This record gives sequence, structure tokens and C-alpha cells, in this order.
Amino acid sequence: MVTEAKSRWALAALLVGTGVLYIWGLGASGWANSYYAAAVQAGSQSWTAFFFGASDAANAITVDKTPASLWPMVLSVRLFGLNSWAMLVPQALMGVGTVAMVYASVRRLFSLWAALLAGAVMAVTPVAVLMFRFNNPDALLVLLLTVAGYCVVRAQERGATRWLVLAGAAIGFAFLAKMLQAFLVLPGFALVYLLTAPVAFRRRIWQLLLAGAAMVAAAGWWLLAVALVPASERPYIGGSQTNSVLGLALGYNGIGRLNGADYGGLGNLNQQSGWLRMFDTEAGGQISWLLPAALMLLVAVTWLTRRAPRADPVRAAVWVWGSWLLVTALVFSLMQGIFHAYYTVALAPAIAVLVGMGAAVLWERGARRLPAMITAGTAVWSYVLLSRSADWNAWLGVAVLVAGLGAALAMLLTRRVLAVVAIALVACLAGPAAYAVDTAASPHTGAIPTAGPSTGGGGFGGPPGGGFQRPGGGGQAFRPPTAGADGAGRGRMGGGGMGGLLNAGTPAAELTALLKDGASGYTWVAATVGSNNAAGYQLAGGQPVMAVGGFNGTDPAPTLEQFKQYVAEKKIHYFLGTGMGGFGGRSTGGSGDAAEIAAWVQETFTATTVGGATVFDLTQNA
Repeated sequence: MVTEAKSRWALAALLVGTGVLYIWGLGASGWANSYYAAAVQAGSQSWTAFFFGASDAANAITVDKTPASLWPMVLSVRLFGLNSWAMLVPQALMGVGTVAMVYASVRRLFSLWAALLAGAVMAVTPVAVLMFRFNNPDALLVLLLTVAGYCVVRAQERGATRWLVLAGAAIGFAFLAKMLQAFLVLPGFALVYLLTAPVAFRRRIWQLLLAGAAMVAAAGWWLLAVALVPASERPYIGGSQTNSVLGLALGYNGIGRLNGADYGGLGNLNQQSGWLRMFDTEAGGQISWLLPAALMLLVAVTWLTRRAPRADPVRAAVWVWGSWLLVTALVFSLMQGIFHAYYTVALAPAIAVLVGMGAAVLWERGARRLPAMITAGTAVWSYVLLSRSADWNAWLGVAVLVAGLGAALAMLLTRRVLAVVAIALVACLAGPAAYAVDTAASPHTGAIPTAGPSTGGGGFGGPPGGGFQRPGGGGQAFRPPTAGADGAGRGRMGGGGMGGLLNAGTPAAELTALLKDGASGYTWVAATVGSNNAAGYQLAGGQPVMAVGGFNGTDPAPTLEQFKQYVAEKKIHYFLGTGMGGFGGRSTGGSGDAAEIAAWVQETFTATTVGGATVFDLTQNA
């Protein structure tokens, strides 16, 4: 008999262990994704930038997402100052909170060990370790969706309106973290509640409408506020071509992700799209370790509870989390637009809960064959994933395979033996846990981080996993060379770009000093094409830098005429050569405003070189 005190101690141990894994060595990643780090810095200097999610404190343009994910980091920086720890610790704490919600979701219906298993699976999922140690929007998104899943399960148990409304509110606020991705859980959650809630059908409809209203209110208040503020009095909505939040949500962050439309000039980044994308080299090592097991357990529990009453809470709970997994995994697998492997962190809570709940149901039913099959299959799949990093701890895959197959055989030949179950669990979790530790031990920077050691495969602009990784493994991102090192980063302005599209570099001390000199007399100390270029200068100098064209230089903000007006009013001190590498021009399918601005500056002002960068003083005519 497990006492309440033992349960509390076990939960505390799980959460403390998760906290150590997610916070250990966190400062090594520096600014992590400089694009969002610059927005955090801006929000800590300006409440207007905080509210809109502007990338600079002078409010030229926003990041290409709704801003809620920035708010916890900004508040932390306002309290503790701008540094890596102040920015990233809130993300890690969201990870701990997600593990707690996964535990609570399973513990309501099952025993302590099942809840601890689910929490452990969540904690050591490699992509979860990555993203809860990073400053992308996914941390808040996943936490809020996990809260929503818990609330739907609570609502289903007794047909409770309050819990369903809370679920709607959580999903609505999740929209303010990462827009339409938050709504992928909606079809499954609504359908499961409609089919299984233990109240009259008419009441279920009414409750779902109330939950929908709560969702609209939780997301819509910010959208309404943005709509009511004149465009001239707020930042341009980054990532959109029309200065519209809804345009951003439905275009670049919506339909464009599904059909591959060329939003923002990035084109069709649909490598490995197809039914098996979650298992391929790009995403497999991030999320798929226990994905086959979760799917098998979903089917098994559905079959074993086929004669249960319509409102059976166990089956309903498994369906809630199973619908999350199926819909989101299918969308990720088949989407033809921009996809990065770290998006799969959104699958982690569903996989973890299904593993915990499914294992508990099989244990209660005294099943032996199916647990043996799942253990063997998981061990074999772990061996396959580990073999993709052949030069990284090659012994581990063999050990996992032998232990897993041995435990599976013992399950078939013997009755319940706790030692055999323990070996099976270790074999199933050893692979992702090893990747998790490797991820926590490696710094990650740039726009497209990946978890674990490098694997065979490809991605956008770099090695496997879709990001820039340190050759030889470790999952550590590196900064692309600055202009002139090997031709990378050289653009139409003749060099000087630091990080280009995927990351920001660190400017020379001489250049930083130049930007700081007399900075108080200007709205922006400098302007440069692309948000990552601007972020590097801004983070180094602490002063607003205008990101012409937004993230990749293709947003029509500012226009050439607006930029000329800023220059005439002496609001911008310098223009910095960017090394756009092709981004920001009409050839990308995006806006040509950035290219026109760059060309006008080059024709009108005299170029000098400071700290290896091309600098134009906009207060001095040629």
C-alpha cells in the first residue's frame, strides 16, 4: 500500500531530477536562439515591445509569432537582469511543470508507479530536454496543451463544465504562444468529450460551446488589442506580408506550413515528409523512441475496454491523449511546408501518458505476451536509432538490444517478476535517457537546434536533424562563419554579416563601441537586413537595432520611403552590411523592400570597415 507521504516523496524526486536535468549547465547555451533573445531583451527595456513581442525596444517589427512565450522570460530578465540563466530558467521550469502535469494525468486513474513511469518518459524524451533548455516558443505551448489535456480528462470524469472551460482557456492561451499549432489537439479533445462524457448529449454540446468561447476569449483579447491599435503606433507584424496578425496566423504560420506555399521567402522545407517522417533520420532520434509502444498501447487499451460503458474514464482518458498523438503526428508527417524536428516536442506528453496508462492497464489485466512484444519492439527500435550514431557509444545499442530481448523472453516464460519488469523498463528508457543526458551536456544555439548526437540524414542548410550541428556529434550547434571565412555570409553589401539566417554572431568590440557612442541621440543605433543580424549587434550593445525585413529580410517593413524618412529625421545612426546570402531580395519570392533599402544606402552613403563589418554612417552623406 502506497501512502500519501510516499507518493509526495516520489513525485518530489521525479520533479527534482527533472529540474536538475533541465537546468544543469544551462548557461552554456548563451543566447540560445538569438532571434528570440533579442526580443526578450527588447521587452525588458520597453513595455510596448513586451506586449507586442517586438524584436527591438524602439518597436520597428515583431517576431514572427504571437508573444506569450516571450513574456515569462522577459519578466525574469526584468527581475534578474539580462543573462542566459534569467532567460532560460523559466523555460526549464515549464518543463518541470509539464512533467508534473503528465504525472497528475496518469495518477488520477492509475497507481503511483504508472504515473512515475509517464513522468520519467516525458522527462527524458530527448527533444523535450532540448526545448525546455531553449528559448523557442514550444516550451509554453507544450505546458499549456498538457494542462488542457489534464483538464479534458477531469471534465470527462463527471461531465464538469468548469474543467472543460479551463481546457478551452489553456488552448486559447497556447495560441498566443505558437498560433495555429495549438489547435491541433482540438478535433480529438472535442470528439472524445462529445462521445464519452457522462451527461446528456445536449449538455455536452452546450459545454463544448462554452469551452470554445473560453478559447476564443483567451486568444482573442490580444488579437483585438492589436487590431484596435493603429498600425502607425505599433510595431509591424513580423512574418506577415500585410502587417496583420491573422494574416500571419493563417499564412506563414498556418496554411503555408501545410501546403508548402512560399511564405516569407523560405520555400518548401519538406524534407522526409511522408507517413514515416516521425521515424526518419531527421525526427526519429528526437521523439520516436517510445512512439511505436504508445501506438500499440493505444490500440491495446481500446480493444481491452471494448465492452466497457460508453463513459468509461480509462478508455476516454487514453483516447484524449491518443487523439492528440495521432492528429499531431499525422499533420507533422504529411505537412509540405516548413518543418523542423524540434516541433515534435508537442508529441512528448501524449506519448508519455499513453505509455504510463497503457502499461498500467496491461499490468492490471495480467497480460504477458503484449508487454513482451512491446518491450522487444522498443529494444529493437532503440538499437536502430542508436546505430544511426555509430561513432557515439556504440556499445549502448547492443546492450539495450540484449537486455530488451532477454526481458521480453523472460516475460513469456515466467510469471510476474519485478526484476524482469525493471530490466525491461531500463532497456526501453536507456536510449532516450542517454540522448537526454548528451543533449543537456551540449550547448545549443541557432534557429534549428537538435537533440542528441549527430546522425545520418539531412535538413535545412546543414547536417542531420535540420540544424547546424558540431561535426562529430553532441548535438551542439555552431555559428556559421562570418563573412569572408569561406564565402559564407557574403551578400550584396560586400560582407560584414555576422550570423545570417540561422544565427547571430558576435560583433567585434570595436564595432560595439562605435554603436554605443552617442547611442542616446538615436531611436535605432543601427539598421541591418534580417533579424538575426540585428540581434547580434543589439545583444552585444544593448541598444535597439532595426531588423530591416524581419526574420529573413523579406517582410515589407520598413518600405524604402519610410526608411528614407527615418534617415532624414536622423533616427538611425548606422546601416550595417548584412551578408544576406540571397535573402531579402525579390528572387526569394518575398518583399524587395530590404534589397531596395540596401541598394539606396550603398548608392547614397560612404562605406567604411569597422571590426570587419561594412558600416554606413547615415548621418553623413557620401
